[in-house]
Amino acid sequence: MEWTKNRLLGIAALSLLFISGLFLVLSPSDEEGRVDFEASGSGGETAVGADAGINAGINAGINAGTDAGTDAGTDAGINAGTDAGSAETVSAGSEKVLKIATPNVIKSESLIGDYFLGIFAHLSNYPLMQLSETGKLEGRLADRYEVSEDHTEWTFYIKDDLYWSDGVKVSPEDVRFSVLCYAKIPTGRWINDTLESSAVSEADNSVTLKFNKPYTRINLEFATYMILPEHVWEKIENPAEYTSKGPYVGCGPYYLENIDLAAAHLIFRKNPYWQGKTPNFDVLEIDWYGSEDAACLALEKGDADTYHKYAASYPYASIERLEKTGTFNFVEKDSIGLCYLGITLNEAPRSDPLFREALAFAINYEEIIRLDTLGYGAVPNRGLVPPGMEYYKPTEKCSYAPEKARKILKDAGYADKNNNGILEDKSGKDICLQLMIRQDYERDAELLQEYFRAVGIDVKIENVDRNNYNDRKDSSGYELVFSRATPWGMLMHAGLGTGYFDYRRYGYIDDPEFTGLCDRLLNTTDPDSLKTASYALQDYYAEELPVIPIYWKKIVVPYNKKFEGWHYNNMDGIYNPETFLDLHEV
Repeated sequence: MEWTKNRLLGIAALSLLFISGLFLVLSPSDEEGRVDFEASGSGGETAVGADAGINAGINAGINAGTDAGTDAGTDAGINAGTDAGSAETVSAGSEKVLKIATPNVIKSESLIGDYFLGIFAHLSNYPLMQLSETGKLEGRLADRYEVSEDHTEWTFYIKDDLYWSDGVKVSPEDVRFSVLCYAKIPTGRWINDTLESSAVSEADNSVTLKFNKPYTRINLEFATYMILPEHVWEKIENPAEYTSKGPYVGCGPYYLENIDLAAAHLIFRKNPYWQGKTPNFDVLEIDWYGSEDAACLALEKGDADTYHKYAASYPYASIERLEKTGTFNFVEKDSIGLCYLGITLNEAPRSDPLFREALAFAINYEEIIRLDTLGYGAVPNRGLVPPGMEYYKPTEKCSYAPEKARKILKDAGYADKNNNGILEDKSGKDICLQLMIRQDYERDAELLQEYFRAVGIDVKIENVDRNNYNDRKDSSGYELVFSRATPWGMLMHAGLGTGYFDYRRYGYIDDPEFTGLCDRLLNTTDPDSLKTASYALQDYYAEELPVIPIYWKKIVVPYNKKFEGWHYNNMDGIYNPETFLDLHEV
């Protein structure tokens, strides 16, 4: 009888559990609208051209092997017995949680291999340098630096109060180890090619990097390469292929505790060994969505406190709808990024400066800006460089003049001899240019096709997948390409967008005049020399038109009104340590 009673009680309990489970399965999911890793592609920008430098630099981290909130003596090696992937979604409870929605989809747990994971992990693993709100380079992990007179030797002095989230102090050995680690990765090949030697000094807590040629922009390059804990990374046989759910040792105010691809979120938790200003939030939760629309909906529903898309604005078409909720204010800044038309110069008629001049006059800039940015863009100068960049020169504005374009083409010898509406090149063939785009830029491509056909130049649009687009863009495997330049892309190499166009980096221009100007910028730190070379470079862009800028743009970022203390810089947007150290409830 007692056995029967116990059995009945057991059956009843199991029945209740089954009913509860069924209710949970049938209930609406909190993750509805969130992208599933296996089922979807990227909803955000991927590493393109110049940004591959960030891909090597920012994208790095390593498995902490222990919850940094536990005993500092716990082994900080790999997988210390806790499966961080089984962690439940952070509950607000007594913890203060800030939620950030993003369309930048994380596809894997590889901190070196996954572009956007590395960008978000930038908060936990500091680079040596950073861009300030005013656009100046300043130390982040480094306290200061010194450069030899010939610009071949750089010494970085490391801040003395930084600790990894497992309790180990950050050291110059970590910096040296990280630099040598990146040198072994394809996208860090410039380090391998130029770094002659490296040395550390415990006495003054510094690392010295000696290069085989003058290099004046090392401070900028190392604003993107995260510093890694040597005592963890040295245990990894192949860092480029290593993946883990976390936690990961970091030295910032937060460390990356968990990567959950199924739930589509990252969890950052306070670094218990952080010596600086104490953050007001215990946890930062980054939730990624399969599209911009889904991320915007999360804000409108109150499921996120702010929005971040690397090097991009909140969708202009969604701003008014979010304003109507009454919950959000907006940061609005002029970006140093832009959209442009790249033109490879290896074949006629693209190699003809007059032909490129005609292309520039054929474009209706105002119309593209109105349709693409809804008033948050501006007609650019022919000199490409936006006003927010150092050593900006106000060159001639781009202008729409189709009649002028037709006259230039006629005077240059391009004629429609068979009266089919398409001009022939000098060999008698109809001119038809291939315009490579990816899916995001279909409308822009159709407009450009319309503008160019109106002056007698046919255009075929080639819509390629992201991986193919990136590979071909990096190798200049196209005739025309519509693309964007990110703030980092405009700053890297010799600056002023040169990394996109110098054939020695990711571009197609091998004109000695252009590469000579790049070298002048790379080989001096004298302000007067930099200004002279920068002005000459912008004149080169404006006169030769190897690239046609389409529009400059603004970055608009929404944030919940109940918080204040937001900071913005042109490289990280609002996603920077200053924001998360100052952010607090109003």
